[in-house]
Amino acid sequence: MNKGQQNIDLLIIEQLEAFKRGSVELIKEEELYEKIKLSILNNIPLKIKAGFDPTSPDIHLGHTVLLNKLKTFQDYGHEVFFIIGDFTAMIGDPTGKSETRKPLSKKTVNENSKTYKEQAFKILNKNKTKILFNSWWLSNIKLEEFIKISSNYTVARMLEKDDFEKRFAVNRPIALHEFIYPLLQAYDSVFINADLELGGNDQKFNLVVGRELMKSFKLYPQVILTMPLLEGLDGINKMSKSLGNTIGIFDEPNDMFGKIMSISDEMMMKYYELLSAVSLSEIEKLKNDIQNGFNPLFAKKNLAAEMVERFYGSETARKASMYFEEAHQKRVNPEDIETMTVDIKQCAVRTETNVNFEEKVLSGNKNLHINLISLLTHIRAASSNGEAKRLIKQGAVKIKIDSLRKQNFKIKKDAEIFPEENEIEIKAASDVLQLPNFINEFVIKIGKKKIYKIKINCQ
Repeated sequence: MNKGQQNIDLLIIEQLEAFKRGSVELIKEEELYEKIKLSILNNIPLKIKAGFDPTSPDIHLGHTVLLNKLKTFQDYGHEVFFIIGDFTAMIGDPTGKSETRKPLSKKTVNENSKTYKEQAFKILNKNKTKILFNSWWLSNIKLEEFIKISSNYTVARMLEKDDFEKRFAVNRPIALHEFIYPLLQAYDSVFINADLELGGNDQKFNLVVGRELMKSFKLYPQVILTMPLLEGLDGINKMSKSLGNTIGIFDEPNDMFGKIMSISDEMMMKYYELLSAVSLSEIEKLKNDIQNGFNPLFAKKNLAAEMVERFYGSETARKASMYFEEAHQKRVNPEDIETMTVDIKQCAVRTETNVNFEEKVLSGNKNLHINLISLLTHIRAASSNGEAKRLIKQGAVKIKIDSLRKQNFKIKKDAEIFPEENEIEIKAASDVLQLPNFINEFVIKIGKKKIYKIKINCQ
């Protein structure tokens, strides 16, 4: 093997590894190897196809798993065909559905399609992307031509589709138009003569139909690359607008940052692999660091900042990070907080020495005992003593105190500690709040919306 051939092989392997990152299945790798080789030798880009049915007006991070992969193909010089399935969306993809899906109206589909171009170019290179609507060719297919297309697939083959097979087994209805959907998606591949089609792993059946239909049209079959489905905020179900578990790419920056911070540590690593530009070697190092004690909170903040920066820029990402720290990590939103000065006589506060704090927060030389019921009614966080008692009993009252690490405190077992912010938050368990007398201010939260900074005026 000469040096030139070695260099070509290395270039092919480099592309293959980049394309396979995070994927579920590649059908077939040897075919893609040959396609890449011909592309390099002839300086002709591959035609990479992915279809997106505009079933909702917004693209979310689940969609960007495919968009990021399409961008990887573009980075290696290949041409992306972004197919907006305005025609197929009116039929409805039965994938993953236990019953016949209701078709969307043309008006709804057209409205949903309006923002797809703008959103897609948040990630894709506009100069290397062809955005096509499949109604341009599918709406012009004559009946005799469609009958010829449909003759290439049998009912038995269609029933191999997992969703159809399950529904058929339990005698659930399968409408004839649902058989048409895979054929129309497949014809998209025939029309553009795709070299590779990219899709979620739930789309494998439809992608294989495209591969087989191309053979019947005497075309070289497309390679299939499937990607895993990205779970949404619930950590269980596929990210979906209908399930309300999405992170939209047009979400407000602070919302996007906060939503990403809400995912589990385990899910964070999958988000890194499928969404981040961080290399696989860096991700592996991050996994090892976390196993060895590195706080995953910081890794998640970096991921959230990267996503916000991708869609809004670095300065907005910096501000979103700062907002999150103020509003959530410190558990106090500066915009919502109200400062109240409380005279000790107004809330039945008394000072004692060497009090046993039992389950409470701390131990010290002198302590303040504050009647919480009186405090809540005094600051009008509760309308009556009865409501105040109910809030305390329900665990809705929390107290946060700053700068406690300078002292030698004994923390109760169920207290929530935030050492990075040098603070502690405690759920009130009784009618009396006990604090050391050197604490002259604290934050009290009632539920999720009522937040007050209490300044104690010791007379």
